[in-house]
Amino acid sequence: MQNTSTEDNTFVDRRQPRGSEPNGEPARERRQFSDSRNTSRPEVDELAKAVDQYKLQNRRRFITFEELYDVIASLGYHK
Repeated sequence: MQNTSTEDNTFVDRRQPRGSEPNGEPARERRQFSDSRNTSRPEVDELAKAVDQYKLQNRRRFITFEELYDVIASLGYHK
């Protein structure tokens, strides 16, 4: 039987703190619609911003179609 214990039992945590890049800089929050907000339709920009705000407030990376409907309804749209 081989003894695998060593004298130096220090634990080195190599994981990055949450919200930081490997180079130590804070990570930017990635938004689903951030690149597409520069459209010629202001209502599309408004929806994209509202969806991103919803995701930030509710700590969601992705939303369901029901949550999307709630965001759309909160903007005043109705059938």
